[in-house]
Amino acid sequence: MRELKCPKCGNVFSVDEADYASIVNQVKGAEFDAEVNRRIAELHHQQEAEEKARAATAEKAHQSELFKKDQAISAKDGEIARLKEQISAMGDRQKLAVGTAVADKDKEIAALKAAINKGSQDLEIAVLKERQQAKEAAQAKDAEIAELRSQAKLAASEASLREKQMQAEYEGKLQVVKSEAASRLRVAEEEVERLKDFKTRLSTKMVGESLEVHCSTVFESELRALLPNAYFEKDNDASGGSKGDFIFRDTEDGQEYISIMFEMKNEMEDTATKHKNEDFFRKLDADRNAKGCEYAVLVSLLEPESELYNGGIVDVSHRYPKMYVIRPQFFKAIITLLVNAAKKTIDYQRQLAIARSQSIDVTNFEGQLEAFKDAFGRNYRLASEKFKTAIDEIDKSIAHLQKIKDALIGSENNLRLANDKADNLTIKRLTRGNPTMKAKFDEAKKNQLDEGPEVQEP
Repeated sequence: MRELKCPKCGNVFSVDEADYASIVNQVKGAEFDAEVNRRIAELHHQQEAEEKARAATAEKAHQSELFKKDQAISAKDGEIARLKEQISAMGDRQKLAVGTAVADKDKEIAALKAAINKGSQDLEIAVLKERQQAKEAAQAKDAEIAELRSQAKLAASEASLREKQMQAEYEGKLQVVKSEAASRLRVAEEEVERLKDFKTRLSTKMVGESLEVHCSTVFESELRALLPNAYFEKDNDASGGSKGDFIFRDTEDGQEYISIMFEMKNEMEDTATKHKNEDFFRKLDADRNAKGCEYAVLVSLLEPESELYNGGIVDVSHRYPKMYVIRPQFFKAIITLLVNAAKKTIDYQRQLAIARSQSIDVTNFEGQLEAFKDAFGRNYRLASEKFKTAIDEIDKSIAHLQKIKDALIGSENNLRLANDKADNLTIKRLTRGNPTMKAKFDEAKKNQLDEGPEVQEP
């Protein structure tokens, strides 16, 4: 019997070996199934995430290039607008300067006219000179304005040229990006075609024993270093009427923690009768049970168009316990997955062994304590009985001594009475009513008197 302690209520209960083994298998099976399902889901999610990440990366790179080009065009548009504003501002300033100069000269001419009206010949000459100077200044201003306008036109033409250059450069880079995207798409299509061709060649190459050789090569080249003590050999024992293809076993600290029965199935594409994977489930399960293996794995290239089997590791435990169907490319993954999950159960088994040894220690301690209590109780009972007997004997002795005491007290009383009677005894009392003895005593008394002094009678 085994004793187990409930982790919630703390109660300790006993189970037999069969129930204990069932509990261990349930814990191991539940933990392992949960781990396998989790890892399968992670593989599916990882594959989908990688595909989405590649597509997102390509789209992000394309959008980044477009964004950079848009920013460059926006910057050039801003520069062109700024130059146009500068040209417009320069024209406005030139017009304002010319207007101001003309107004100044008009004021001077009016002043000179006033002076001329006063009749000063020298002043007229000065006015003429001033007019000539004003004309020359106006011509200089016109030349400056013309030069500024030519500069503005030149700046506008340069801005237009730079805009055209930037547009051409952007279109060239955009064409390069499109070319790179088309190249990547072409590479992806080639990769898809290569994988399809590989699948076609694989389905024609790995027929019969070729698939077994492939799996054996993968194990020896990629997994042997990770599992140096593992057993992976062909199943040659057909004494039960059937056998699988390969058996995998591995141990840790001398204890086997995982065993897998492998079956490899494939057929030529031009085979008239097409088999399905489920046609081999019953035989694989029977081979697994006959060889004492914990798991069963069907490595299959059958049903090549099935999305279910092409998607990855397929759990068919709802049909047969601990059975999986995989494509050859998942051979390494299924072994690694099952080994990692099974190794975790070793810790649970060790914990159960420790709990079992602790339970045995507690049981032994309780047994020893009960034995000590029984022996101590027996000794106490015997000692108590002896003590009671001694007390009874003491009580009897006390009663006997009390009787002796009472007898002695009674004897003392009798002796006292006898002594009192002896003290009160006289010759008169002794001879009272006895004349013979009285005569004898009288005679003896007379003789005594004759012989000596009279003796006082007590």
